[in-house]
Formats: sequence, C-alpha cells, structure tokens
Amino acid sequence: MRPAISIPVHFPDGFDPVAMRRFLARAEELDFHSAWVGEQVLGSMPHLGSAELLSYAAACTERIRLGVAMLVTSVHTPVHLAKTLSTVDQLSGGRLDVGVALGVRATMFSAFQVDPATRVSRFTEGLRLMRACWTESKIDFDGRFWQLSGAQMEPKPLQKPGPPIWFGGSSPAAVRRAARLGDAFMGAGSQTSEQFATQVRVLREALVEEGRDPHTFPIGKRIYVAVDDNPEHARAAVSAGLDRMYRYWGLVGDTIAPVAVYGTAEQVTEKLREVADAGADLLLLNPLDDDEVQMERLAAEVIPALA
Repeated sequence: MRPAISIPVHFPDGFDPVAMRRFLARAEELDFHSAWVGEQVLGSMPHLGSAELLSYAAACTERIRLGVAMLVTSVHTPVHLAKTLSTVDQLSGGRLDVGVALGVRATMFSAFQVDPATRVSRFTEGLRLMRACWTESKIDFDGRFWQLSGAQMEPKPLQKPGPPIWFGGSSPAAVRRAARLGDAFMGAGSQTSEQFATQVRVLREALVEEGRDPHTFPIGKRIYVAVDDNPEHARAAVSAGLDRMYRYWGLVGDTIAPVAVYGTAEQVTEKLREVADAGADLLLLNPLDDDEVQMERLAAEVIPALA
C-alpha cells in the first residue's frame, strides 16, 4: 500500500507560497509516495491551474512523485497538452503521473467548442496523438479531429515512453477503456468504497481479456478524509468541505458525505483498510480542511497502522 497526499489547490484568500513550500517539504519528509492536484477550469472554487501548480511543486521537491487527477483531456488541444506535460515531466526530473478522464456530462463542453457527442472519440484520439508527440521523432497523424504531417516536438518527456497515464471514470465502459488504453486506474473520490470495489472487479476481468497482468497494473483511489477525535466534528468537516467542492455541480455536502472516510484515527484506519482490501494499492488521501494538520495526523496515527 502506497500512501499519497492531495496538494492544496483552493486559495480563497490568495496563494500562500510559504505555506505551499512548507506543505510540500513536509509531505516529502513524511515519505508520501506522491502528491496530487486536481483540475477545475470552470467552477466556483478558487482552484489553481494544475500544470502551473505541479511546476511549482516540482521546484519545491526532489523525490516525491507528482500527479494530476484528473485532466478532462477532451477539452484540451492534445498537442498543447503534450507539450505542457512533457515540460512538467522534464522540470520534475521524471516524477510526473498523469490522470485523464472524459468529464461528466455537466462539464460545459460548449465553452471549449467541443460537441459532447464526440467526447469519447476526442478523448481516445487525443490520447493517441499525445503519445505520438512523446515518442515519435517525426509525427505523421491523420485523425478525425487532428492532422499532422512531418511535425516534431522536443523535448520528449524524461520518462520513456512518457509519464504513466492513470485513467479515471466510473462506468463499466470507462473502466474497460482503462484496461485497454491506460497504464493505471484511479477511482474517483466521489465514489464509495463499495462502488470502487465493483469497478476493480470489472477492471481486473477486462485486464485478463486484454491479455494484461492485473498484478502489474496499478490501482489507486482518491479518498476524501477527516481525522478527528470527535467523529461528529469529522463528519461536519467532511460535509462542509464537500458542499464547497460539489455544490457548483448540483450536489450537496450532506448527500455526498458517504463517499468520505472520517472519524477517529482508528475508524479512519479501518475504513482505509477496506479501500485497500477492495484493490487500491495507492491511497490518495484528500483532506478537505486543515491540510497540514490532517497530513500530520494521517502520517502519525493512520498510515503506520495500515502497514
């Protein structure tokens, strides 16, 4: 089991570089496997850009892996995105993990001049083009949406053939797509442990069908978490945090709270063990408030008990 931590991305009072450097340094000192950001271009939360924040994190750290979960790649131009991610991989010394997803139907695709009916085909074609930009010295690409002839992109990512691609998604079709095209799978924070366990079963069956070894295919899950000696305080923190995050998308904190893991250190440990038993070998721990305090408590009271 590899513990990972979510990097704070919401700054209602403005970005605090001192706090961010302190958080990242401490995450590395505590030996977290990786630190992750999310992506939100449109929304009510003051959410920093993912690539920009990862570049900052790369300059503040030396060993910890850095990831984004998830990029809605169908609203990005794949050539620009390939260049951006290659640059971040170079800046980080080859420590980048890239999460990709289709995006939910509530995504405002019209803002990006994307027809929602084409989002799956754009997603798969864009991924092929990004990988071509990362691996081919001369890029000849004749797709439905994008065409290149004799193009070149340098530098390539430091990792070969490119940063690991973690697929997101919750539907059976999305999970099977991960088995076919991805390097790893990341369960969503908005899914319960029971839903995640079902997705893992579908994923492993699909991996066998694709002739891939399920034992060498990394599986992770984002977990919204709150540790508090008073379980009711923990639930209130989770509910308030999820309400801030998801109300823009029509969800209320109290209704989505069951997806989170909260309570005393012992209760959180037990619930995280259930996620690991369901198939997660990477636990992306996502505090919703008091990020530094929560990271310290997770590292001191929860993670050692999971070993």
